[in-house]
Amino acid sequence: MSEPLLLEARGLCKRYPRTGTGRERLLSLWSLLRGRERSDAIEVLKPLDLFVRRGESLGIIGENGAGKSTLLKLVTGVIRPSAGVVRIHGRVGALLELGAGFHPELSGRENVRASALLSGMSAAEVEARMEEILAFADIGRAVDEPVKHYSTGMVVRLGFAVIVALRPELLITDEVLAVGDESFQKKCIAWLEDYLSAGGTLLLVSHSMYHVQKLCRRALWLKDGAVAAQGDVFEVTQAYLAYHERKQARSRAETARGSSAEGYRIISAELNGETARDGLILLQGAELEIRAEVDSPDDRPPVLAVGIVRLDGTPVYGVSSEMDGARPERIEARRYRFRLRFPELPLLPGGYALRVHPLDPEGLRLFDTAEWEFFVRGESREFGMVRLPHRWE
Repeated sequence: MSEPLLLEARGLCKRYPRTGTGRERLLSLWSLLRGRERSDAIEVLKPLDLFVRRGESLGIIGENGAGKSTLLKLVTGVIRPSAGVVRIHGRVGALLELGAGFHPELSGRENVRASALLSGMSAAEVEARMEEILAFADIGRAVDEPVKHYSTGMVVRLGFAVIVALRPELLITDEVLAVGDESFQKKCIAWLEDYLSAGGTLLLVSHSMYHVQKLCRRALWLKDGAVAAQGDVFEVTQAYLAYHERKQARSRAETARGSSAEGYRIISAELNGETARDGLILLQGAELEIRAEVDSPDDRPPVLAVGIVRLDGTPVYGVSSEMDGARPERIEARRYRFRLRFPELPLLPGGYALRVHPLDPEGLRLFDTAEWEFFVRGESREFGMVRLPHRWE
């Protein structure tokens, strides 16, 4: 039996009026007075449904401006939705913008007391746990100084310490782990892991795919205010990383593809028995088989070079038939077939491109390039591009 819903949002969206010019501000004010929304309002978050069950952990990822923080503010009631409804069935603890809810003129101790009381703790509970809260924050004598004198890291320490004491049923955080020193980040992660193992529910916004994969089981990818993907955390984060690798690659000079009618060229290619195309999905450690047919204008056996790069253009591996002393099969006049197998592809999860280049028989001149994107899926948090066999002893 599945756990009950702790958070449900249906048709949730947010639009803002255009206010870039004086005329637009007047039009927006007039629309507001009339109680109507302008038809050209900017939709920063497109309608979406979101369901989080008790005990789940959801990472929300996306580029800056994708709508992540807007979604959290709608969920926590900081801003009102343009349409849709949000229902939360439990006590919520939220860490959104730095210093939100803290009074800059009050001391850290006074802000802890006020924040804890507003979060639902009784005065007796606050006083009984004050030293525990301050010990977790660990900001020393600064606790009795006005918060306006604090660094951003100290503010986060104080806010997270209150959350630790509150131990809400649903914890919502926005880039908290990106601020503060390494020792405090480790302390926060250890607490979050304990919180989740005890049945806590987490909504985490982060640009760190490592933290999202470590703490969350599911992920939601927002792109331009809309849901680009959601589901298993490894599948969604790997798709997101592959998207960024492709984006970086496109910003560089495009790899010359073209072919020469007078030179050696790729006639056809297959990946794992299917006509080569972008988007092939491989499980980590699976086999990759490449078959390619090459046209040889002088009917001499050509050489085939095969390379694998990450989608940002970083070279991973390259080999040629000439290096291994492999000769192609002659199918008919001018037509030669190559076959290359990687029995257990050691690539880590991510997005890659396979490049195939026919060369002259001497292996000196490259005539053509064919390229296809493929993706490796798997539940791995190892770093780099390849998995090296290893054993802990």
